[in-house]
Amino acid sequence: MNIELVHLKRSYERYRNEIDQAVLRVLASGTYVLGEEVKLFEEEFATFCGAKQCVGVASGTDALLLSLKALGISKDDEVITVANSFVSTATTISMLGAVPVFVDVDERTCNLDAKKLEEKITFRTKAIVLVHLYGQPADMHPIIAIAKKHNLRIVEDACQAHGARYHGKSAGTLGDIAAFSFFPSKNLGGYGDGGAVVTDDPKLAEKVRMYRTYGSKQRDHYITWGVNSRLDTIQAAILRVKLRHLPSWIEKRRELTVRYTALLSGSSVKVLDVISGAESACHLFVIRSKKRDALQAFLKEKGVSTGIHYPVPIHMQPIYTELGYAKGSVPVTEMLATEILSLPLCPELLDEELAYVVKSIKDFEL
Repeated sequence: MNIELVHLKRSYERYRNEIDQAVLRVLASGTYVLGEEVKLFEEEFATFCGAKQCVGVASGTDALLLSLKALGISKDDEVITVANSFVSTATTISMLGAVPVFVDVDERTCNLDAKKLEEKITFRTKAIVLVHLYGQPADMHPIIAIAKKHNLRIVEDACQAHGARYHGKSAGTLGDIAAFSFFPSKNLGGYGDGGAVVTDDPKLAEKVRMYRTYGSKQRDHYITWGVNSRLDTIQAAILRVKLRHLPSWIEKRRELTVRYTALLSGSSVKVLDVISGAESACHLFVIRSKKRDALQAFLKEKGVSTGIHYPVPIHMQPIYTELGYAKGSVPVTEMLATEILSLPLCPELLDEELAYVVKSIKDFEL
């Protein structure tokens, strides 16, 4: 049996007619950049999130960059974030001349540990970029309290958290501004790169709209810094189709997660906790194993694809050598990087495939 981490082809086959019709509609329209489909998707995704504003951009990375820029982050500012995320969580801070400051995480959830946050704050700190990792919301109440105390802005890296909720509020509406990714493997993924910025602040949204089109409000009039970062009309049309199915897909992911958890109870691997008041979007199903590398190799032999999100913490990447972080700077993050393993999870995963994955893990333990 060969089991993929995510069954993208299987998903397309299931929704082929709807998706093909959406793409053909855009091709026939003759409008391929910032067309009507983009406007409609922005409205629909804002409604899905319970937010007032949504701005489509070219990627999740651009969504982070433009969010930070809209908040006024600039040279020599410090922005606190985590090191167990995709590298762009930090590099977008650096791109604006600011400095990422890494705080450790809670080993139960892999999300930012609010108890360790305040010690990282200095007079240069301007914002916090927190990640709702693997689809689980970070513990926002203590983070928001600390941010208010020190007058810090909050950027949510919600690139893995479409549909997650924290005490009844959607991920993406818990801070000042949020970034989403529509990379194909995300819960809501396009057929190429794409992203969005979500906020309740119309002034921040207006800045992002200018930044995504070279700093302009109208053609050939450039009034501020800007880049070319527009969500393609074809991607928006595809995302509109997928958004209609997203609630049922998230529910299926949650059902599969519950089943994984039940079947793995009593084994040597650990399952991550879900904090009180949180509803995970279940983007990834991540386990911990002291024998992670051997387990991953064994599962590969059995035809089971797995992933490591992420094997090298950002503070240990060559790009950040100059910041002077030594091994042990964020010990929980470093420990987790040696233990975490992502198992196959997507709405198209079959029950017998999940059972085979679990059986293979238990066979490894024999």
